[in-house]
Amino acid sequence: MLLHEKNRLKVIYQNADITGTEHLNIEEYFTANLPNGNFSIKFGPYVHFKKYCHILLFAGAELIIDENVFFNNYCSVNCLERIHIGKNTMFGEGVKIYDHNHAHSYTNGELVVEKSHFKTAPVSIGSNCWIGSNVTILKGVTIGNNVIIGANNLIYQSIPTNTVVKANAAYTIQTPDLR
Repeated sequence: MLLHEKNRLKVIYQNADITGTEHLNIEEYFTANLPNGNFSIKFGPYVHFKKYCHILLFAGAELIIDENVFFNNYCSVNCLERIHIGKNTMFGEGVKIYDHNHAHSYTNGELVVEKSHFKTAPVSIGSNCWIGSNVTILKGVTIGNNVIIGANNLIYQSIPTNTVVKANAAYTIQTPDLR
């Protein structure tokens, strides 16, 4: 169980390595699913979670959130292996970060998705990044420093430093002919 009490993180777990709760700010409805086994969470100072944020860790997982990181409402960090977030990074509402996918295979010509087996790869997000609302970041991605990712993007490959990522969603606005 992970509780927030007067800007302090209170953890009732053996084998947990949770450090750096200095100036940690967690707003209402924050949840964390933590394993009974070994895991590690390291918070830099001045980390802020807005309402309805969620963290999931599995045994053996390592989550590192450097200083001055801001998570807007409804963000979710799902860590089975390792996720590292650099300092001064901001997340818009509804950002999802996953360092894993469900394992899947074909059995007798049928696609089978495993409910409790996963393929993992670390995620690294650099410093001074701005990740827009409703972005999803998938396993194995490295995002460099000073990166902006526009809203509603699916990030499935690494992004170099000093890059702006925009969706290539063309649309047409049609208005009535009022002659």
